Amino acid sequence: MTIKTAPSKGVRKRLAGIKHIIAVGSGKGGVGKSTVAVNLAMALQQSGASVALLDADIYGPSVPIMMGARDERPTLIAENTIRPIQRYGIDTISMGNMIEETDAVVWRGPMLTKVLNQFIDDVAWGEKDYLIIDLPPGTGDVQLSLSQMVSVSGSIVVTTPQDVAMADVRRAIRMFEMTRIPVMGIVENMAFFTCPDNNKDYFIFGKGRTLEACKEMNVDLLGSLPLDMGVGPAADRGEPIVVAEPGGNQSKRFHELAKTVRALAEKNTDKSSADQFSEFFSG
Repeated sequence: MTIKTAPSKGVRKRLAGIKHIIAVGSGKGGVGKSTVAVNLAMALQQSGASVALLDADIYGPSVPIMMGARDERPTLIAENTIRPIQRYGIDTISMGNMIEETDAVVWRGPMLTKVLNQFIDDVAWGEKDYLIIDLPPGTGDVQLSLSQMVSVSGSIVVTTPQDVAMADVRRAIRMFEMTRIPVMGIVENMAFFTCPDNNKDYFIFGKGRTLEACKEMNVDLLGSLPLDMGVGPAADRGEPIVVAEPGGNQSKRFHELAKTVRALAEKNTDKSSADQFSEFFSG
């Protein structure tokens, strides 16, 4: 893969055909961030929107596996123009489609920024209603660079109910506030488990913590997703759960989330997060 070192294009010229850019992040790994990003993208697409999915988790890309594209490679339409991979009607790109699964990406921060630049500038995204960006966990270089590159309509923070996860959520929320990316709200994953034998809900990691944290941080709880034993195996087969079990409870919850996100995205401002970021750090 060739990494460009050319100067960045102007923010307003980038991704001009994309109406809404939604960043999905998390304070820590292992909370189901990529699962939420992939299934949110699928739910939006199934609702009639045109959707693209950018896997910005360069070190640990999961999208190719979850979207059933692990063996596919992007092709060139023309010089410096990459044709994205299409799965389930969604255009997608990922570092995982450019390296072998056994390869490790051992790069410093500037290289990550160059790859993100290339994914934004050189992929033929076309005109889309939504671009969902699956961010890496934490508050590092990719998140900072993204806020300077494009106008982000809003961000979603994914967490589990444990206190250790909540501490990192606060950091992620603060990071989005500092970079002037609007926070749509929090998605609570693995919130409870519904026993198939008695249909009772069991709050394995505790109940009410996420809602209390949302109130404390003055952010919305966008939805609570149960611990579903079908999600992992379906993802390993390359089928998002909204595809594998379209009539299931988990799919219904993702479609409710997509409906909420669509409503919030329409309220985004014309002013880019990149412009606001510059103003914040310049004065």
